[in-house]
Amino acid sequence: MAEQTDELKKLVAVATDLTLSVELRTKAIKLIGNIGSHEALLALLGLAANDKLTKRERELTLKHAKGIIKSGY
Repeated sequence: MAEQTDELKKLVAVATDLTLSVELRTKAIKLIGNIGSHEALLALLGLAANDKLTKRERELTLKHAKGIIKSGY
Protein backbone atom coordinates (compact mmCIF):
# COMPACT_ATOMS: atom_id res chain seq x y z
CA MET A 1 0.00 0.00 0.00
CA ALA A 2 1.22 3.50 -0.81
CA GLU A 3 2.51 5.53 2.07
CA GLN A 4 0.35 8.48 3.09
CA THR A 5 1.78 11.97 3.34
CA ASP A 6 1.82 13.71 6.71
CA GLU A 7 -0.93 16.08 5.57
CA LEU A 8 -3.12 13.20 4.49
CA LYS A 9 -2.50 11.35 7.76
CA LYS A 10 -3.52 14.43 9.74
CA LEU A 11 -6.69 14.90 7.68
CA VAL A 12 -7.65 11.24 8.13
CA ALA A 13 -7.08 11.61 11.87
CA VAL A 14 -9.40 14.63 11.96
CA ALA A 15 -12.01 12.87 9.82
CA THR A 16 -12.10 9.89 12.19
CA ASP A 17 -11.93 11.82 15.47
CA LEU A 18 -15.44 11.40 16.85
CA THR A 19 -14.81 13.97 19.57
CA LEU A 20 -14.73 16.68 16.89
CA SER A 21 -17.83 18.23 15.35
CA VAL A 22 -19.39 16.79 12.21
CA GLU A 23 -18.58 20.05 10.43
CA LEU A 24 -14.83 19.69 11.08
CA ARG A 25 -14.84 16.04 10.05
CA THR A 26 -16.75 16.94 6.88
CA LYS A 27 -14.22 19.65 6.02
CA ALA A 28 -11.40 17.14 6.47
CA ILE A 29 -13.15 14.70 4.11
CA LYS A 30 -13.55 17.44 1.48
CA LEU A 31 -9.88 18.40 1.81
CA ILE A 32 -8.86 14.77 1.33
CA GLY A 33 -10.98 14.69 -1.82
CA ASN A 34 -9.30 17.87 -3.04
CA ILE A 35 -5.88 16.22 -2.78
CA GLY A 36 -7.01 13.94 -5.58
CA SER A 37 -4.17 11.41 -5.40
CA HIS A 38 -4.25 7.64 -5.33
CA GLU A 39 -3.36 7.77 -1.64
CA ALA A 40 -6.28 10.14 -1.02
CA LEU A 41 -8.58 7.73 -2.86
CA LEU A 42 -7.46 4.87 -0.64
CA ALA A 43 -7.92 7.04 2.45
CA LEU A 44 -11.45 7.96 1.38
CA LEU A 45 -12.35 4.33 0.77
CA GLY A 46 -11.01 3.48 4.21
CA LEU A 47 -13.19 6.20 5.72
CA ALA A 48 -16.22 4.91 3.82
CA ALA A 49 -15.68 1.54 5.48
CA ASN A 50 -15.59 3.12 8.95
CA ASP A 51 -19.01 2.33 10.44
CA LYS A 52 -18.43 4.78 13.31
CA LEU A 53 -18.85 7.73 10.95
CA THR A 54 -22.33 8.96 10.15
CA LYS A 55 -24.10 7.75 7.05
CA ARG A 56 -23.84 11.25 5.57
CA GLU A 57 -20.08 11.34 6.15
CA ARG A 58 -19.61 7.92 4.60
CA GLU A 59 -21.66 8.93 1.56
CA LEU A 60 -19.57 12.09 1.24
CA THR A 61 -16.37 10.04 1.23
CA LEU A 62 -17.76 7.89 -1.59
CA LYS A 63 -18.76 11.00 -3.54
CA HIS A 64 -15.23 12.38 -3.31
CA ALA A 65 -13.70 8.98 -4.10
CA LYS A 66 -15.86 8.83 -7.23
CA GLY A 67 -14.61 12.30 -8.20
CA ILE A 68 -11.00 11.16 -7.91
CA ILE A 69 -11.72 8.08 -10.00
CA LYS A 70 -13.45 10.17 -12.69
CA SER A 71 -10.49 12.55 -12.82
CA GLY A 72 -8.19 9.62 -13.50
CA TYR A 73 -6.00 10.56 -10.52
